[in-house]
Amino acid sequence: MCQYSAEDGYANDWHLVHLGSRAIGGSGLVIQEATAVSPVGRISAGDLGIWSDGHVPVLKRITSFIHQHGSVAGIQLAHAGRKASFDLPWNGGKQITEKDGGWRAVAPSAIPFNKNDESPVALSLNDIEKIKTDFRAATLRSIEAGYQVIEIHAAHGYLFHQFFSPLSNHRTDNYGGSFENRIRLLLEVITVVREVWTTEKPLFVRISATDWAEKGWSPEDSVKLSAILKTKDVDLIDCSSGGNIHYQEIPLFPGYQVQFSADIRKETGILTGAVGLITEAKQAEDILQEGKADLILLARELLRDPYFPLHAAFELGDEAKWPDQYVRAQPRKKS
Repeated sequence: MCQYSAEDGYANDWHLVHLGSRAIGGSGLVIQEATAVSPVGRISAGDLGIWSDGHVPVLKRITSFIHQHGSVAGIQLAHAGRKASFDLPWNGGKQITEKDGGWRAVAPSAIPFNKNDESPVALSLNDIEKIKTDFRAATLRSIEAGYQVIEIHAAHGYLFHQFFSPLSNHRTDNYGGSFENRIRLLLEVITVVREVWTTEKPLFVRISATDWAEKGWSPEDSVKLSAILKTKDVDLIDCSSGGNIHYQEIPLFPGYQVQFSADIRKETGILTGAVGLITEAKQAEDILQEGKADLILLARELLRDPYFPLHAAFELGDEAKWPDQYVRAQPRKKS
């Protein structure tokens, strides 16, 4: 969950406490928010970044703390594409244009996300090569900073998702048109990432399994993509949805995205993670026991309760190691 609390991409004490709390709270894996591989790839000026060597020392402090408390530190590498240069959510979240102090967004095609937004600049082939270079450099910095898992953010209407969907990609070159062309950039980025991120370390890809819009990216497309990603040494598909089209119609209900995880897992054999309105321990456990996912990913529920994993373990009758400093508050089973 983006915290919109960085300055020039630099992490600070907020991020240390925020991410560290989830490790103390029993999460097995703590995935850091969408972290931009370049300044123009930020959603907002408050986004974390990893485009500079200067970003690494504070990030290393955060990963060290997470690992000290029994969790695994992961990072989500991201580029916002046309959904860049927006104000902080609590300030209204509107696009900030160049003349008002923002920056010009880039995208597969010069199609704005919102009707009244400034149109993004369509990426040239040289620009695309730069993006691949940025992801490779970000991967090297992620290694230096101590992350053990990388997740490439290809969901929620950000850059890779913009390439996937025919609703946002109107290109006529090798990066547009056919399904194979629209997924090309992601595959090329995975290749350069895997050149330096060894196969001993997990690589996740987060996708939006559907645009929730007619003639857009579909669940069938996601199954097809996931099968290809399995052959590219991707270890897990993080199955979310939506975010690419402002007129999307999402039927919200508890676990509304779990079926995407189940279908991709069944059809391709790749590991999947389930996410989306998963808020209760038994609900999460049932998803796992029913074989609908291999991993439960929590976002808003962990904002509400950083200690959800510890509470869930107690509720389900399992043992969980509490931090020594908190053992005196550990709930005990009634005899």
